[in-house]
Amino acid sequence: MNQICCLNPDCHNPPVPDTTKFCPNCGVPLVILRNRYRPIKPLGGGGFGKTYLAEDVDKLNEKCVIKQFAPQTQNTYALKKAKELFDQEAKQLKDLKHPQIPQLQAYFDEDDCLYLIQDFIDGENLLIELANAETFDNQKIRELLLNLLPVLKTVHAQDIIHRDIKPENIMRRRSDGKLFLIDFGASKQLQGTMRPGTKIGTFGYAAVEQMEDREVYPASDLFSLGATCFHLMTRVHPGNLWNRQGYSWVEKWRSHLQQPVSLELGQILEKLLQLEYQNRYQSADEVLQVLQPPPELKKSSRRGFIQTGSLFIGGITIAVVGQWLLVLSRKNQTSEITTSANTPTPQNTPTPEITTSSNNLNSFNFEVVKTDSTGSIISRSNSSANYFTEDLGNGVTLEMVEIPGGTFYMGSPASETQRDSDEGPQHQVTVPSFFMGKYQLTQKQYQAIIGSNPSNFQGENRPVEKVSWDEAVTFCQLLSQKTGKNYRLPSEAEWEYACRAGTTTPFYFGESLTPDLVNYDGNYPYASAPKGQYRQQTTDVGTFTPNAFGLYDMHGNVWEWCLDDYADNYNDAPTDGSAMTILSGNTKLLRGGSWLNNASYCRSASRNSYARVNRRSGLGFRVVVSSRTQ
Repeated sequence: MNQICCLNPDCHNPPVPDTTKFCPNCGVPLVILRNRYRPIKPLGGGGFGKTYLAEDVDKLNEKCVIKQFAPQTQNTYALKKAKELFDQEAKQLKDLKHPQIPQLQAYFDEDDCLYLIQDFIDGENLLIELANAETFDNQKIRELLLNLLPVLKTVHAQDIIHRDIKPENIMRRRSDGKLFLIDFGASKQLQGTMRPGTKIGTFGYAAVEQMEDREVYPASDLFSLGATCFHLMTRVHPGNLWNRQGYSWVEKWRSHLQQPVSLELGQILEKLLQLEYQNRYQSADEVLQVLQPPPELKKSSRRGFIQTGSLFIGGITIAVVGQWLLVLSRKNQTSEITTSANTPTPQNTPTPEITTSSNNLNSFNFEVVKTDSTGSIISRSNSSANYFTEDLGNGVTLEMVEIPGGTFYMGSPASETQRDSDEGPQHQVTVPSFFMGKYQLTQKQYQAIIGSNPSNFQGENRPVEKVSWDEAVTFCQLLSQKTGKNYRLPSEAEWEYACRAGTTTPFYFGESLTPDLVNYDGNYPYASAPKGQYRQQTTDVGTFTPNAFGLYDMHGNVWEWCLDDYADNYNDAPTDGSAMTILSGNTKLLRGGSWLNNASYCRSASRNSYARVNRRSGLGFRVVVSSRTQ
């Protein structure tokens, strides 16, 4: 027997059998919202509304969440403020596109009530997890930070402050352990000089400036994240301490620890919990840069080594057989970048112009995941990469990641599912070291150099699209003039080498993927992966998990132009990492797939071609620059 939930906020027993048109407990008509969303179970509620688990009838009863705005107060000011917050939550959920934030499905008014429909996360919040398990140790806190800081980076990039980060608002999805940031009902949009806002938040977790009705900042959320880590490590509720001691508790937070905190993590929490926001980290990125890999990872460089038939790279062990070896030529992290005199110089590639050493580069940390044939994550590891930052002017920068040189097998094996004939024959290619854009080129970066933005899906941190091959080359030329370095499009060999990052599987994640990892048409999955979300547009760069080299969106989002002319096989392809440019030159090569393509087009070996003058909303690019020592 199906169950339905009465949506009368005053009903004392809302779950009832779906056998009548009226609630037997309160007499109110039972409804399926918009003839689509069937409420089946109350999840919680407060003075301004309730939350229900629901089924989406149009999606084969897929679970979702109904938030109902039904205030139980006659206070005019409180009603107005609550309505503003409910509207604000809907708007911000619509704008915030991140795989670890529940997405808005609908927002509407029905029967004099406002309803917000959003994704259902099947799992438990961290407060419940803490109650049912041991306190979080150093490693679990590290994983929490590495999971949530990229989410906060996306939130803050939209000029939004969450203002209520706490264990109850962090959900761990049961299927893969991924953490989600929920409940944006208290979030605040920053405008202009960030006028003081209403006191919203939770005592103990909220920063002092938030409780004193002052301006809020990204650093305000970072304080709350630090207080959350403290609670999970100690089982001591910051609110209880705040009630007795005010904010003086943060000065002696270490006294509540039940187990030692590592030096590194202790220093991070110390800075997160500073009373004055100016003394905290000012951005999620700052914390990520300080959060180093575990000691056992620090000892090994990203140079590969062979042991009992395995290759170790960037913190991931990848099974290899016989000829399936990637031999990295990079020195360890403290040595200079070198290009051997015996290493072939790429044909038709500009002379290298970067003069630097690894000591002059910055580094960043990230998480790498591995998937099985269903696209499910089967392992996670931490890694790091070196990069330098190019100043494009007016506060716009371009991050270029160091890609170590090495040898790999290019193309796909005949056994790879949904491969095309132009992906062979497989052949060994040696690629000298180079630097590649950490992200697909963004609209603000393109506009900083070109002065215009042709993109269909507007957003300064989304990839620039509707750019022809010739326009991409013009961008590289102008960027080279500005910087004095020879920026260019990657060769096809450089692109695939950088995409694979030491892997031999169809995707750098593994055997398959899902829309949680890549922006593609989720209606057309790969291998045994299930169907998933189809966003029908681009997403901000950096939204998803990078590969082992620290490159984002090498699968999906937009196709990326390469230097090469298109050929329908690799029979005459260069083996030194250079571009194939001896053909007509009118049809150019693209790699990576896009938001509107099937999953199979996003494979590391998949190839595409368009006329060099073609402009479409799925066509973008990223830049590279070669390297040499002083």
